[in-house]
Amino acid sequence: MKENSSKIQNFIRALDKLKEGLLQYDEENELLRDGIIQRFEFTFELAWKTLKEVFEDEGLIGLNSPKSVLREAFQAEIIKNEKLWLNMLMDRNATSHMYSESKAMEICKNIKEEYVKALENLKEQIIKRVGYLG
Repeated sequence: MKENSSKIQNFIRALDKLKEGLLQYDEENELLRDGIIQRFEFTFELAWKTLKEVFEDEGLIGLNSPKSVLREAFQAEIIKNEKLWLNMLMDRNATSHMYSESKAMEICKNIKEEYVKALENLKEQIIKRVGYLG
């Protein structure tokens, strides 16, 4: 549980940093946009890896990819919208392998309008599930 605690803390901190960046977001500022995308990538990685740890603590092993972890989280009703989470995964993968300004703007819009809320809901579900007190 101690390691989980640390993972959860790191996920929460990363999510807070992402939300902090979004407060200053200006879609015309390429540097800020890149920063938001990088914070999103980091937060998403911590989100699925934290979920993986939660499942492993509960005895569920063998979930080795983000997609398998997300599917399990959906089945366990930790996340509500599997399609949204799979879109997040696709966007995270897209940002890691190519750069297009229009795609970056679209991903930032998704982060601001949908992904942060989904990540926030995940944080609340994980806290409830493991009884995390901070």
